[in-house]
Amino acid sequence: MGRAFVYVILGGGVASGYAALEFTKRGVSHGELCIISEETVAPYERPALSKGYLLPEAPARLPAFHTCVGANQERLTPKWYKEHGIELVLGTRVISADVRRRTLLTAAGETISYKILIVATGARALKLEEFGVNGSDAENVCYLRNLTDANRLVDAMNSCSRGNAVIIGGGYIGMECAASLVINKINVTMVFPEAQCMPRLFTPKIASFYEDYYKAKGVEFVKGTVLTSFDMDSNGKVVAVNLRDGKRLPADMVVVGIGIRPNTSLFEGQLTMEKGGIKVNGKMQSSNSSVYAVGDVAAFPVKLFSETRRLEHVDSARKSARHAVSAIMDPEKTGDFDVVPFFYSRVFTLSWQFYGDNVGEAVHFGDFSGNTFGAYWVNKGHLVGSFLEGGTKEEYEAIAMITSLKPAIEDLTKLESQGLSYAMAVSREPPPTQVINVGSSGSGLGPYPVLETPMYRWHATAGVILAGSIAAFAYWYGRRRRRW
Repeated sequence: MGRAFVYVILGGGVASGYAALEFTKRGVSHGELCIISEETVAPYERPALSKGYLLPEAPARLPAFHTCVGANQERLTPKWYKEHGIELVLGTRVISADVRRRTLLTAAGETISYKILIVATGARALKLEEFGVNGSDAENVCYLRNLTDANRLVDAMNSCSRGNAVIIGGGYIGMECAASLVINKINVTMVFPEAQCMPRLFTPKIASFYEDYYKAKGVEFVKGTVLTSFDMDSNGKVVAVNLRDGKRLPADMVVVGIGIRPNTSLFEGQLTMEKGGIKVNGKMQSSNSSVYAVGDVAAFPVKLFSETRRLEHVDSARKSARHAVSAIMDPEKTGDFDVVPFFYSRVFTLSWQFYGDNVGEAVHFGDFSGNTFGAYWVNKGHLVGSFLEGGTKEEYEAIAMITSLKPAIEDLTKLESQGLSYAMAVSREPPPTQVINVGSSGSGLGPYPVLETPMYRWHATAGVILAGSIAAFAYWYGRRRRRW
């Protein structure tokens, strides 16, 4: 028993939907493409789960946030896939893969073969048990990675009105869920081992702003310690959280956000791995020419920094999926993937965006007592990262542009004083040119100016325009509708 397709996308997350749309734009024929997903619904925009899905009034529900509405494109409902001849194999787990034979084996015993495979398996949430703490199976202990998790979290919230929630972790999931729980009139305490929230991205000064904002909303922070055990009632529900520092926190529900791990197990020993994911080239192609990898699971060369990275963010999932399909369908006209790393979040009435890398020295700017402020990161004399809270569409596009340019920075004090105006000024300048002298290395032709080329990295302009369009939609959607 088996089926065969030309193209198979393994995984039903964000990347799968964007890849499917790109396939149709490039003329995939009916019956050639298949998407295999463990989830029982068509691909959807996961950011909605920690935002609009958790709102107490008019919460986001499917089909409203199927891909690809997150990038202001077509919404791909199950009907759309049927109309375009794309097979959705939902509620199906693949238990083994053979990249040499180009086959996948499902838990039901079906063999699905392919000519080209796109691995979009994403990542799974790390469980407490992996850190020696039991209790993940308690009905009021919640994770948030998929729609099933989100429904469980909503049920826990509904039974916890004006009760106490403990959030384990101070990263993306922790911060976004904390905001949603507060809006649902639940008392929130956040627990994490670091000295600040969002330690992988925020500077201490930036983190202090958000922590103060959250405190004003009633959120309490317990830092520098970790969960050691739960107290349970006779029904197996958590009633308290015990911490390493001896504190005991009463809890009507617990949300765990302690990180993720890429789903690579099917391909370990068959494909080259790096940075915890599947290593791919600039075409998103793995060490096996018939297998591509996109999204959280892909470790790809980031041109801006000349190194291989995995980017755990929806923006990377969307862009890498489209690029992989382009490389598959039109390889001669598809260059290497060139993206400016981009992250964003929206909580309460706040909204921030970050581009690039947060290495080197941070230069803060703006009014940290107000709602518009940011930071640049300068490494080895060049601006490599930009963060902005409370910006306009034009301002977000400006910081995206200057980060792609990596301009030389000689005076950090001057950069600090100029602040956001520096990004705005540079982004509005026409690209300066330089003269390339041919023959100056002893050819005898002399220094003839034969070509003018942009001085900066203007080959990244297309990527920045795409990032800007997504940033603009994120800004509009967050400010106007507050649905996610």
